[in-house]
Amino acid sequence: MFRRVTGVIYGVLRIYTKTGDAGETGLFDGTRVSKADPRVEAYGDVDELNAWLGVVRAQQIDEQIDKMLGVIQATLFALGAELADPRNRIAARVTKAALVDAHVTELESWIDSLETGVRPLRRFILAGGVPAGAMLHLARTVCRRAERRIVALGPDAVEPLVVTYINRLSDLLFVMARAVNARAGVTETEW
Repeated sequence: MFRRVTGVIYGVLRIYTKTGDAGETGLFDGTRVSKADPRVEAYGDVDELNAWLGVVRAQQIDEQIDKMLGVIQATLFALGAELADPRNRIAARVTKAALVDAHVTELESWIDSLETGVRPLRRFILAGGVPAGAMLHLARTVCRRAERRIVALGPDAVEPLVVTYINRLSDLLFVMARAVNARAGVTETEW
């Protein structure tokens, strides 16, 4: 027989805990905040971005980009954990939740690699193309929204690396959209 312990059946994590029924959620440090708290909004946007990347991956994209997006999705969990941890208590006990400089360097190398397969950018382009390309453009806009929300938390609210990573990620998503469309033979619409 299973026994219940605060929303958890021993051995099985329940999806509902009932602790958020009053419009509050808990941060990693135990603080209870409104679900409309700016920090919750920021990691909610990161979560939405992660879901959009999952939608892109469901489009049967090429293996190279799929692998990149898988790595990014895992890293976004780490970034979300940092946002949900205002006192940096999780990083010490959960090493997979640590964002490091190598994450940014990896994004930059992917940008450089993917840019070799697209025409040089001369003008702004309109979002669109094949479904995966259009969805990557949409993911880029969600990424920019997440960046704005993170920056709005203030300069001391998060490690500077969080802002750097999310900024570079939006650049990568733009280049990925272009690469997906180029590989599909779709011509971009310049503005």
